[in-house]
Formats: sequence, structure tokens, C-alpha cells
Amino acid sequence: MSELFLVVVSGIASGAVYGLLGLGLVIIYRATDVVNFALASMATLAVYVALMVVQRGLGVGSAVIAAVLVAVVLGLVVRELVIRPLGTGRLFAALVMTMGVSLIAEAVISDVWGTEPHAFPPLVGGTVALGSATLATQDLVVIGVSAVAMLAVGYLFTRTTLGSAMRAAAESATTAQIVGVPAQRVARIAWALGLGLAALAAVLYVPRVGLAPTVLAAPLFRAFAGIFLGGLTSMHGAVIGGVTIGVLENLAASYVSANFRDTFVFALTILILLLRPQGLFGTRSFERV
Repeated sequence: MSELFLVVVSGIASGAVYGLLGLGLVIIYRATDVVNFALASMATLAVYVALMVVQRGLGVGSAVIAAVLVAVVLGLVVRELVIRPLGTGRLFAALVMTMGVSLIAEAVISDVWGTEPHAFPPLVGGTVALGSATLATQDLVVIGVSAVAMLAVGYLFTRTTLGSAMRAAAESATTAQIVGVPAQRVARIAWALGLGLAALAAVLYVPRVGLAPTVLAAPLFRAFAGIFLGGLTSMHGAVIGGVTIGVLENLAASYVSANFRDTFVFALTILILLLRPQGLFGTRSFERV
């Protein structure tokens, strides 16, 4: 039972990272109808800047703030210079553009910092003994920080005027603009918020595996699985789906085989989508023709 407890907690910590990435993707998608494939690469670039902050001896807390701020600025710049000029309805063009931005970000990282992995310090070190189980304190911090960030986003969207405007724009950008909701401002905030969450996910994840140009490629892949599992337009579905993916992959790796962790997780995801194509928390849309 102690081993099972450790596996589940570790899976929740991984799933919290997937949930943050998925939440960032869904916020951007709902506000602008853009699936931002550059999210992970831009967040990784921000973490490399944070690594420079750590190397200058300014502390991990300052590095986390730097990563989030750099990611927010990158998100706004890419949105204004690359995505906005495309106009509305250019979904495929926007998708290709974000892929291009991702490749550019990875190339910049490789040219400036190289391709060798770098160690990135955890927010806290050590372990915590819970009965007969010993947990890494970093995993508990990842879960706690992610939970606070998710609750803050939930409060923003449900309890504030800005959140109401963002939800209105997500439902119908045209209708929201007619009633006075500034669509462009909402889009900027969505990109800034989505990239900020991705950078936070990155600084929580890289201490475990090391910092490399494509370190978030696998988590982004699993975040997409969590989104499809929870529902492409559901923010809480993205979080629940990400956590579910994290726990399932850990259980599969520990009790089936590490070689089949992705096979098990994505087979289950496909099965659920076959039964419920809109995801567990998504809404089915109907179009009159």
C-alpha cells in the first residue's frame, strides 16, 4: 500500500504539470481558436532565461518569476506579430505558424545554450516521511503550487469582470464584441495567461528530468491527451484529464511495464473518445445544415 501511495502521489505531481499545460492550451484555444503548438517550446525558452537568473545567484524564486514574465512577453509578441495579422478563421495557417514558432524557439535554444541537458534546481529539496512512505518534497510542492494556480484561474474566470468577458468571448467572439467586450484585449490576456501557466509548469517539471531544448515535448503530448480526455473546450476537463493521465501512466509503468505506459494510457483515451467524442466534460455541438 505504501508503494501504491507513492506511485499515485508521483502520478498526481506529473499530472499537475500536464494539467497546467493543458489549461494554458485550452485558455488560448477558447479565446482565439488557435491550437498553440509553440506553447512548450516558448515556455522552455523562458526557463533557459530563468536558468541564467539561477546561475547569477538570484535564487529559485526569482527564476520562477523571471520564467513566467519572459513567457508572458513571448506570448504577447508572438500573438501580435505572428497570429493577429492572419485575421480570423485562418485556423490551419495559425496552426502551421505556431509549429514554425516552435521550431524557431528550439533552434534559438540549441544555438545559445547547446543541446546538452542542464540541471535546474527544485523549489525545495529533501523528502517527507508519511508513515512508511517517503515522498520527495518537490512533488508535494508541485501539487500545491499547481493547485493554487488552477484555483486562481478558476477564481479569475468565475468571480471577476475580466473572467466574465473572457468567458463571453470564448462562447462567441462576434457576439461578445457587439455587446462591448474588447476581443483583442481578451485575446492578449488569454495568450499571456496561457504562456504564464506553461512556464510555471516547466519550472516545476524540469528539476526532475533536467533542462533540454525539447524537455516539454512529452509533457505537451500528454497534456493534449488530457485535453481530449477531458474535453477540448473545458478548462476543468483539461486539469482533470491531465491529472488522470499522470496517475494512469505511473500505475501502468509500475504495475504493468514501463514500455507500455503510453500504450495503456492512450489506448484508454481512444476508448473513451470512441464512446464520448467530445470528452468527459466537453459539450457536444450541433450544426444546422
